[in-house]
Amino acid sequence: MLSIQNSLRRFQRGFSLVEIMVAMVIGMFGVIVMMQVFSISESQKRNATGAGDAQGAGSIALYGIQRDLRMSGYGIAVYNLLGCNLTLLSGGVVPLAPVVINPPVATIPAGDSNTDRLLVFYGSANAVPEGNVITTNNAPNYKVSSQGTVNANDYVFTGPVPSATCAGNLVLDRVTAAAGNDVTVANGAPGVTLYSLGQGLRIWAYAVRNGNLTVCDYVANNCGDAAQINDTTRWVPIASNVVSLRAQYGRDVNNNTPAWTQAAIDAVINAAPNAPHPPPNYIVDTYDQTTPAAGATVQCGWARIPAVRLALTVRNAQYEKEVVTTAAPTWEGSATLPIDVSKNPDGTANADWQNYRYKVFQTMVPLRNVAWMGVQAGC
Repeated sequence: MLSIQNSLRRFQRGFSLVEIMVAMVIGMFGVIVMMQVFSISESQKRNATGAGDAQGAGSIALYGIQRDLRMSGYGIAVYNLLGCNLTLLSGGVVPLAPVVINPPVATIPAGDSNTDRLLVFYGSANAVPEGNVITTNNAPNYKVSSQGTVNANDYVFTGPVPSATCAGNLVLDRVTAAAGNDVTVANGAPGVTLYSLGQGLRIWAYAVRNGNLTVCDYVANNCGDAAQINDTTRWVPIASNVVSLRAQYGRDVNNNTPAWTQAAIDAVINAAPNAPHPPPNYIVDTYDQTTPAAGATVQCGWARIPAVRLALTVRNAQYEKEVVTTAAPTWEGSATLPIDVSKNPDGTANADWQNYRYKVFQTMVPLRNVAWMGVQAGC
């Protein structure tokens, strides 16, 4: 009987304190290892997710800008109208040009520090490219020479004959009725030719604001109103974590040989508009941000811009504890137009810029609607 009781006590003794401590130490090591694996896994997940978000946002944003640039200039089929100012229904004034890089701040207010702004213009008309001659101008009622080429709700403006340059601002209008040769517009303006931009007129203003790529529809809003730049219903964000937008004109300044500078070409045109000089061959010779200025050579200046190149820099939203970016990102135009990611949107220094990863998206877009105008006399 005593032997049985001793045996039962031996089985009821359980674990010793040493055994429990050893088990706790082993368990703690296991928990530490699992937490480290979990932390590394979550870090990699955040990096992958952030990189994926940046990749997607940058790709979609660049595609949208590239699509608009390919369409830019459509509807401006008359060479002598290039560079003319157009007063919009919203009250803003924009040039009749395919794309303008960094227009005056009265046209597009300044964006984030060290970023460029773009103004893209194109229409959708299938009307007479050289305009419709106005035979009777009783504004807002017109009688035009070609019927069926203007429809109700088309955006139109009146101007000079195609062979003449504009003397002042052209004024955008909207067709309220069109039947045969009779066209009625909302307001009316003097002029001898009616030019149609169709119903799908697009005038997009792009700018980087508060780390977002934003776009403003100039047809519906006066995008030049600086008091409204923080209105997200007007300046609509289309991509986040964008730290830089850079753009340059691709300029054709010579016809292979001999080499001509743009200044030399302008000098010849101003001195003798009909003198022989190298015509454009629509091959990009150089890149810069010089927008053709108003004057005798403004149309030729636009005709000699067959392409635009641009770069969009997107930042990964994930902050890294260590330095992961040792040098600022670069693009093809960095020699004259570097990308600066060391600044906050307000221009102040960002001490943590190296703790983020960056992705640069860049492309070169041909301005085909300019090239389709052909080589112009005196250019």
